[in-house]
Amino acid sequence: MKNLTLKQLRYFEALARHGHFGRAAEACAISQPALSVQIRDLEESLGTTLFERGARQVRLTAFGDQIARHVRGILRSVDELGDLARASRDGMIGRLRIGVIPTIAPYLLPTILRDLTTAHAGLDVHVRETLTPRLIRELSEGRIDCAIVALPVSEPSFTEVTLFTETMMLVRPGSDAGKPVPCRDALREMRLLLLEEGHCFRDQALSFCSLQSAVPRDGLDGSSLSTLVQMVGAGMGVTLVPEMAVPVETRSADVSVADLGDPRPTRTVGMIWRKTSPLAGQLMDIAEIVRRSADTMRQRHAAATAPA
Repeated sequence: MKNLTLKQLRYFEALARHGHFGRAAEACAISQPALSVQIRDLEESLGTTLFERGARQVRLTAFGDQIARHVRGILRSVDELGDLARASRDGMIGRLRIGVIPTIAPYLLPTILRDLTTAHAGLDVHVRETLTPRLIRELSEGRIDCAIVALPVSEPSFTEVTLFTETMMLVRPGSDAGKPVPCRDALREMRLLLLEEGHCFRDQALSFCSLQSAVPRDGLDGSSLSTLVQMVGAGMGVTLVPEMAVPVETRSADVSVADLGDPRPTRTVGMIWRKTSPLAGQLMDIAEIVRRSADTMRQRHAAATAPA
């Protein structure tokens, strides 16, 4: 067997992830023919086929799937060696690959990015916004360094650090302003608009209302908090929104916001990273900066909405 190269392994991982030669080549910043040559050389070195080629998609063979698990571990270890070297040499992360869920990113990221670059000049921040299951997978595979998500994640291989806890607010049509705030039991009988399947915030709202995810929603799911709030403004129902999103999402919609009172629905936001990460010490410092950023943002919002 010929010596395998890291380049071949990275190209293999990209093709396994994208399932398409063109998209994998684009992700690797090479031409599609060059990627095809490297994959073919890798298959010849191993003496077996790694991918089933289709007209529009490629799939891992059974052996390719086994190889993929080993390759991800190898690439993660190589990346961690680079991280360890940077941390030892510079005393601080030079590049930060951070994942954030969509119900946090638009509201918290501007403050976080400003404070991170102020505290660490020259820090190169790469942001990945996607759903929690994808962030967990990408974190496990070493494609991101840390992620800001709703806790708990309960992955034994991750460190979880709590950043803050926030209240979920009830958003109703503007015409409902001043009306009594419904209790949790009453909320179950209302048309509750939810984020689509896959969002952890959807699960938290369902849990608070003691509803099952399998209950038919009659097309009342949205892909973003912004969509949900606009649907409420159009009189289609009510929704729950995290406190940090209220100032942004309600400013251009005919809605009213109410505190549900005790027991208040809340979510805990935290930062996670691999326990084996050589950057663990630096990531703990990053988490503290993020915590302060969140506190600053929430204090600013509270001051802006306080009665005159």
